[in-house]
Amino acid sequence: MRNILLSAATVLLAGTTLVGSAYSAELPKGAAHNIVLVHGAFVDQTSWQPVADILTKKGYRVTLVENPLTSLAADVDATKQALAKQDGKTVLVGHSWGGVVITQAGNDPKISALVYVSAFAPEVGESLASLAKAGPPTEGGSAIHPDAKGNLYIDPKVFPSAVAADLPPEIAVHLANSQLPLNHVAFEAPVDIAAWHDKPTFYVISTKDKVLAPEAQKSFAARIKAQTTEVAGSHASLVVHAKQVAEVIEKAALAK
Repeated sequence: MRNILLSAATVLLAGTTLVGSAYSAELPKGAAHNIVLVHGAFVDQTSWQPVADILTKKGYRVTLVENPLTSLAADVDATKQALAKQDGKTVLVGHSWGGVVITQAGNDPKISALVYVSAFAPEVGESLASLAKAGPPTEGGSAIHPDAKGNLYIDPKVFPSAVAADLPPEIAVHLANSQLPLNHVAFEAPVDIAAWHDKPTFYVISTKDKVLAPEAQKSFAARIKAQTTEVAGSHASLVVHAKQVAEVIEKAALAK
């Protein structure tokens, strides 16, 4: 999956220099230097690589969290381990399921802002399951099914059009057939912290999303009083619209 996502990044960010070393440019005065990116279900941390490359080139110290996707507690723990390694102000960013994770993990005093990208933003007591049930039905949401072990997948036949319609078709199909499952216990676990109550928040709405309905995204953004940006992308907008997403994260880095 890592190679195919990086191939997608190369195709979609043609003309952009991809770099790996941090602090290659001078950051704006007062900006948070650290960015921690939390991925969603069904993919791995390389889904954030196009955004990470842009931010790294600009001088930010970027960390990609590798969620085990076995439980909310496990993903929160992985995120907290990443946060413990940050030195100074940090922006915490979540995509899709990652929004649940950053909501629970985001009360760390290092965190200066939260960014939700096509992401769930639960209130205390809410779970991904309860939010999905309450929100408008979508093609992608209706295609999530458990296997015999209780692991959740999106129907591979539906995945390309529902999740990644604006990625090259061969890449969308490969992602569909290489999914990382989300355990049902993560899907059902409620948060007992809603960090967005106490942090500056930003939200990127994907207006062509067929997994998390744009109407639901707008509702989340309004509830958490986020500064909102819209992109005309699918649920994979963090790859397709990496430049715009990175710009929102840069704005969050300057939040006070």
